[in-house]
Amino acid sequence: MKTCSSQNCPSPSDDFIGELSRRIVETYADGMAVNHNEQSNLPRESEILENLDRILELIFPGFSGRSALSMIALPFSVGDTLAQTYVSMRDLICRANRFLCGRKPQDCDCMSKAEDAARSLLESIPELRETMKLDIQAAFEGDPAAKSHAEVVLSYPGVKAITIQRVAHCLHLKKVPLIPRMMCEYAHRITGIDIHPGASLGKGLFIDHGTGVVIGETASIGERVKIYQGVTLGALSFPRDACGMIIKGAKRHPTIEDDVTIYAGATILGAVTIGRGSVIGGNVWLTEGTAPGTKITIAQPRLTIRQQNGAV
Repeated sequence: MKTCSSQNCPSPSDDFIGELSRRIVETYADGMAVNHNEQSNLPRESEILENLDRILELIFPGFSGRSALSMIALPFSVGDTLAQTYVSMRDLICRANRFLCGRKPQDCDCMSKAEDAARSLLESIPELRETMKLDIQAAFEGDPAAKSHAEVVLSYPGVKAITIQRVAHCLHLKKVPLIPRMMCEYAHRITGIDIHPGASLGKGLFIDHGTGVVIGETASIGERVKIYQGVTLGALSFPRDACGMIIKGAKRHPTIEDDVTIYAGATILGAVTIGRGSVIGGNVWLTEGTAPGTKITIAQPRLTIRQQNGAV
C-alpha cells in the first residue's frame, strides 16, 4: 500500500489557507461577543473550578479527598488555602470585570472591585458553613434513606448544587460578571439541578433527588423548604420595555415562603407567592399564588386496565 510522506504529499495551497483565514477573521469583526481578541484574558473554567474546589474544602474540610489534618495543623492549612484562593479569585474577578469594563487597566477600578468581591466571598465562609449545616440536617431528616450526615455531604446532588449556588450567589451580590454563572452551570452539569446564581435560597433547603429542578434568577425561597425532582420555579412571561426588549432583572419568578413542600414534576410560573406551609402536589401547573397552609393537587387520574383478551 502506497503511503504519503512529507516529501510527496501535496500541501494546502497558500491561496486556500489565506482565503479561509480571511473569511474566518471577518466573522470576528461583527461585535457579537463570540470572540475576545485584543482584550484581557477571560477567566478559564479550569481556574474557576480549581478555586471552587478550594472553597468547598474550606466549607467541608476533609471531604475533598485531601489528606486528613490534625487540629494542630488545621489553622495553617486553612490560612494557606485562604491566601491561595484570595490571590487567584482576585485575579479571575478582575479579568471578568475588565471583560465588561472596556477601558484600559490604568483607567478603571476593576482590581479594587475584584479585591472587595474576593474578600467578601471568603469572609462569608463562616456563615456559609452554618447555613450548610442546616441544609445537611434538612436532607438527613427529610430522607429516610440517609444513613449519616457524611453520606449526605458526599453523595447528595442537592447539597452539592445548593452549596455551589450559595458560593456563586455571594459573587452575584457583588455584581461579578461571568464567574457566578459558570459556577452554577458546572453544578447543573454534574447534578442535573439548574439554580441561577441570582436566586435567593433560605436556610434548611432540601432538594431531594433533584434531577430536572430549575430555579430562576429572581426566585426567592424561604426556610425549611423541600423540593423534589423535576420542579420548575420559572417565569410565566418576560416584561418588555417600550421598544419591545426584555427588561433584565425584573421580578418574574416565584416567591416560596417558609415550610413549603413542592412535589415531583410541579411547575410554578411567574412572580407569584406560595404561602407559608403550603403543599404543592406532583405535576401541578400553577400560575397564581396561594394563601398560607394551602394544599394543591391535581385530580386523581382514571386508570384503564385491559387484559390480554381485551376485557376491561
